[in-house]
Amino acid sequence: MTAIDTRPALPAITSGLIVTALIAGAAADATWEVWARAITPLWIGGPLEPAALVQSVFSLDSRVLAEVIHLVVGVVFYPLGYLFIARPIARAILPGLPWFLVALGYGVGLWVFALFVMAHLIAGLPAFLGFIPLAWASLVGHLLFGLVVGWVVRWRGE
Repeated sequence: MTAIDTRPALPAITSGLIVTALIAGAAADATWEVWARAITPLWIGGPLEPAALVQSVFSLDSRVLAEVIHLVVGVVFYPLGYLFIARPIARAILPGLPWFLVALGYGVGLWVFALFVMAHLIAGLPAFLGFIPLAWASLVGHLLFGLVVGWVVRWRGE
């Protein structure tokens, strides 16, 4: 017999949860940056450039502002998306799903959001950038991001 998950669907907003989200976001964003700027160039010949996508989506001239927007989204909003959207949906639909599969699914969701919604539907680029190697490198980066967020949330006991 398996135990029933009696946790509430949405986590309580506490200072501990906010600290967890920020730690998760900072760790995941640091992982993303290492992947995007140090490892990806070895694979595809150049770095991932999410700030360029932000510039394109919002018609920004400032590269610095685009970098700041991407940083804030990654450190603050994406971890909250995991805590308040991905995990509750997973618990409702597949309550026994291991944390790492939820985290990987969230990473895929972030990739779809970045390369289909933002790049394609809003910026007008080909869907998933036509599945060029850059798109696959982006998928790996988003999977790593999701895994790190999920691991930190689990480690912190949220």
